[in-house]
Amino acid sequence: MTVAAHDKRPRRASATDEMLKLHRRAMVLDSRVYTVISLRPGSDFRFSTNRFHDTWHVLSDWRGSRVLARLLWGLAYQRRPGTVVVIDPEHLDPNPFDAAPADPIVVVPSDLTVFTRAAAVALRRQLPFRQRSEGTVRWQTFGLRQAVDELLEWRSQGPGERIWRHDDRRAGSAWVDRIGGLITLFGAPDQLRSWATDLATLGTYAQDGMDYTYLDEADYNGEVQIFRQYRRKVKIASQARAEVLARGGGEAGDVDSAIWAHAATVRRRRFPAIDEPSVVD
Repeated sequence: MTVAAHDKRPRRASATDEMLKLHRRAMVLDSRVYTVISLRPGSDFRFSTNRFHDTWHVLSDWRGSRVLARLLWGLAYQRRPGTVVVIDPEHLDPNPFDAAPADPIVVVPSDLTVFTRAAAVALRRQLPFRQRSEGTVRWQTFGLRQAVDELLEWRSQGPGERIWRHDDRRAGSAWVDRIGGLITLFGAPDQLRSWATDLATLGTYAQDGMDYTYLDEADYNGEVQIFRQYRRKVKIASQARAEVLARGGGEAGDVDSAIWAHAATVRRRRFPAIDEPSVVD
């Protein structure tokens, strides 16, 4: 990692730069020293999370999937034990369905970093970050673009023309779970790179303004899902939630359903006849 002086005014970051400027902190969690990497305050990448169909979801838009791909790709090449990437509350929205609060997201290189439940609890208690950043990391993602081009070329071939790509991911090297209040993605370097290329192509084959990719394919317990109108959906869900709760909300088990139903009314009221643009615009 190359560390530069702390920059208080980050520019609007590109989701596809081969170098990202991120923040670095040294933190002691569960008696271990961790290097915690995070997006800089002021960068406008947005995420949310939820649990649906027994699967933990990371939710975002086209830009979010691209920057997440770069976070995973760069993490796959780190060599410092104890390194984790955190998407903290500064960059989280209520989820775009019922506007329930999102959990922070942590990505752990499972071959390099031990991340215990106690460490997760300790980290969650320190979010949003109150400790000042110790510097700006220049996060390199060279090689990702070529890997994405190769994946798209492979996908463009007919089934009879494809030479099946070698997949050396080891069983058990990747899993997704909610630990200590954090949505935690564990992956060995090869798995992180595979996730990164999949995330960097989300939206290519989108249907109805949505695309997704599974993370924990063994148990289908992790998924990244993007929406072309993610930010609009967050606003609509947040307003629907506020209005439903203001009028009493109904029975506890029915609140989420009531919010989902009322969101259609809010959407028609706020956006009566607007065509939604393509996910890759």
